[in-house]
Amino acid sequence: MIKRRNMLFAGTAAVAGLAGVGAAWWWRDRHETPLADPFWALEMETPDGAPLKISSLAGQPLLVNFWATWCPPCVEELPLLNRFHQEQQARGWRVLGLAVDQPSAVRAWLKKSPLDFPIAMAGLGGTELSKRMGNLTGALPFSVAFSATGEVLQRKSGQLMPADLASWATLA
Repeated sequence: MIKRRNMLFAGTAAVAGLAGVGAAWWWRDRHETPLADPFWALEMETPDGAPLKISSLAGQPLLVNFWATWCPPCVEELPLLNRFHQEQQARGWRVLGLAVDQPSAVRAWLKKSPLDFPIAMAGLGGTELSKRMGNLTGALPFSVAFSATGEVLQRKSGQLMPADLASWATLA
């Protein structure tokens, strides 16, 4: 009888401990200071070589899109992202394109199809950065929407659709 009661107490303690760990993880994910994330401390170059501090985009909702000139769905969604930028910037939204590509290819592409939002060169390291941001496969395109406080609101692997952006616009 005592053995059985001890096992019951041990089982209850284990479940309570796991619940505590789960609650702590949930609390940390939702209440940590997102702007302290290393992403916000990055400085990248634009295709023309000018520095771009990611922290300069903090304080407003931000849509980050990982793309490349050699990626057909990436190139196809860029005009949609440009429209989102034009339509939502008055509401505070910013858009940042992170090119996982060579600067010369990006410059040539932008010369033919200019965009109104900033582009930064993530290079091949962009794949690892996108993985740290939740892109499990490292595939392109990949997008992340952040709140003004730097909290991740939404992520999407694959091509964005107008309905995605319409939904994301209401999050901030």
